[in-house]
Amino acid sequence: MPFFKERTIVSQTVFAPWDDPNQKPLIRFQNVTKRFGEFVAIDDLTLDIFAQEFFALLGPSGCGKTTMMRMLAGFESVTEGKIELSGADIGHVPPNKRAVNMMFQSYALFPHLSVWENIAFGLKRDRKSKAEIDARVDEMLKLTRLEKFSKRKPHQISGGQRQRVALARSLAKAPKLLLLDEPLGALDKKLRQDTQFELMDIQETTGTTFVIVTHDQEEAMTVASRVAVMDEGRIIQVATPANIYEYPNSVYVADFIGDVNIIQGTAAAKGPETYAITWADGQAPVTATSKTSFSEGQEAHLAIRPEKIGISAQKPENADNALQGKVLDIAYLGNLSTYHVQLPGGQIIKAQTANTRRIARRDITWEDPVWISWSATAGVLLAQ
Repeated sequence: MPFFKERTIVSQTVFAPWDDPNQKPLIRFQNVTKRFGEFVAIDDLTLDIFAQEFFALLGPSGCGKTTMMRMLAGFESVTEGKIELSGADIGHVPPNKRAVNMMFQSYALFPHLSVWENIAFGLKRDRKSKAEIDARVDEMLKLTRLEKFSKRKPHQISGGQRQRVALARSLAKAPKLLLLDEPLGALDKKLRQDTQFELMDIQETTGTTFVIVTHDQEEAMTVASRVAVMDEGRIIQVATPANIYEYPNSVYVADFIGDVNIIQGTAAAKGPETYAITWADGQAPVTATSKTSFSEGQEAHLAIRPEKIGISAQKPENADNALQGKVLDIAYLGNLSTYHVQLPGGQIIKAQTANTRRIARRDITWEDPVWISWSATAGVLLAQ
C-alpha cells in the first residue's frame, strides 16, 4: 500500500483549499481542448489547482499529462478553452513572461558552469544586482543542502545532487508555479524515494505551487496533496491520495492505482445500502455495501485491495464473506507476502499479509486449501 503524507499548515489544520468554496484557484483549466491535427490530446478538460498545492498529473504514456504541462509552460497553445493563472488568461503570454518555471527530467544543467553559476543563470538574465544574486543563490544552496558543492561542475556531483541543482535553479526566480516533468525518472529507486521526501519538504518550506507529471503511481501518491488520474486526454478522478486509493470512482482508477481484486457480477438489494453480488455459477453471492444505488440485476464491479482480505487454513467465523480456494502462488516481498488464491470457478484473488513471523514458520504454503474472507465494507462497489 502506498505511503500517504497528509498535508498540514502551521495551525495543524489539514490543508484542503479545494474543499473551501471561498478559495480561488491559482490555476484554472476551463473547457480546454488541444488537438494535433485530427488527434485530440486533451479533450474538453476543466480543472482547478490551488496555491501551495503539490499537484500530480498521473497516467499512462500518451494520456495527455505532459501536453497539459506544456500548455501551462507556454510551449503549446490551447486549441479551445482557456487557462488562467491568478485569474488572468495566459493563453497569449509567451513562456518567458509567465510566472512559471519548469524542471525537466534531464535537468538541462549547463555542463561548463559550476553549481553556483547554474543557479544564478536565470537571475543574471533578469539583470538582478550582484548583491541580490549572491543572496538568492546562497539561499537556494542552503535550501537544497548544496553549500559544499557550489564550486563543482555538474559532472562532479551525484545524480541526486544534480536533481537538487536543477530544483534550486528553478526556484531561484521565485515562480508562482513550478512544473516538474518526471523529475526523478533518472534516479535509482532508493535515491528516488529519498528525494521524494526532500521535494515535499522544499515545497512546503517555499510555499511554491508544484505540479508534477509522472507515470509512477507510488511517486504521485507519496508527494502529492491531490492526484489527477488521466486517460486519453480526460481526467477520470481528482482526489487526495488516500481517497483515490480507498474510494476510486471507476474500475480504471481502482486498477491503475495500487494492487486490486475486481469481482464482476450483478447486484441485488439486500438491505439499506447493502447488496448481494452474484458473481459465479454455483457460488454463493458476496455481500458489499455502497452509498451509490444499484438497480436489480445491474452489472457491478467489487474492487477489494489485497491487504483487506484475510487468509486462513480454517473457515473464519462470522465473516461477511468467506470463499474457499487453493494457493496457486506466493509473492514474498520481505515485509509482506501476497497469496494468489484460485477459486473453484478459476478466478484468482490476491490476499496480502504482513510478515510478522519468520518465513520458516509460515502456516500456509503452495497448493494448500485455504479460506479467504473480508467484511462487507472492505470493498468499493463500482458501476463501471
